[in-house]
Amino acid sequence: MTKVAIVTGTAHGIGGAIAGALTEQGIVVHGIDKDVVDVTDSAAVNAFVDKVGPVDILVNCAGGVCGQVRHPVEQISDADWSAILDANLTGTFNCTRAVVPAMKTRGWGRIVNISSGSGRGADRVLGIQAYSSAKAGQIGFTRQMAWELGGFGITVNCICPGFILSNPTSIKQWEDMGQAGQAQYIKETAVGRTGEPADIAAGVLFFVSTTASWITGQTISIDGGHSIF
Repeated sequence: MTKVAIVTGTAHGIGGAIAGALTEQGIVVHGIDKDVVDVTDSAAVNAFVDKVGPVDILVNCAGGVCGQVRHPVEQISDADWSAILDANLTGTFNCTRAVVPAMKTRGWGRIVNISSGSGRGADRVLGIQAYSSAKAGQIGFTRQMAWELGGFGITVNCICPGFILSNPTSIKQWEDMGQAGQAQYIKETAVGRTGEPADIAAGVLFFVSTTASWITGQTISIDGGHSIF
């Protein structure tokens, strides 16, 4: 039987690469970006899932820094904080909650959350307090859902990408580093390069495969070895 997937955050590189890689495996993929469904709106998410029908695979990739960088914590408003948590963490919750009932009924499911290296340790970029917190929250949510859903044949895992030039924000951050900063980053990456969206898609393909059926609650950094330094 052909499997059905929902991938959020498909407007940019990583989400688009994941959707493409799953499609190449013969999986029917329904992509979501903010112009299709606002993942922070639970009613809209539920309506979308009802329209799609039972989902076998969910990849929560929507989120980002929403332009919030370079501001010290005392300049972060309540609205700024909430916007980031909603886009990254609440959206993950909304989508997971919507697809789980059908997964439980069918006794099979794969959920992969795309977090960030910022969720595993302090980031040198000023002004992403909410982003780092939300991404750390996704890791905690992954562990809790793995425990709760494992008995229903549903695995839940997490990927923390390293620096990938996949959208206008990440490209701008890379350019702002300058040649010296870029060279230093590469020096601190074991394989000596930045990542590609396809690198993250490969991790997703593994987690959703039958080969990974006994792997759940795990968070893997796909970052060329940057996090080992």
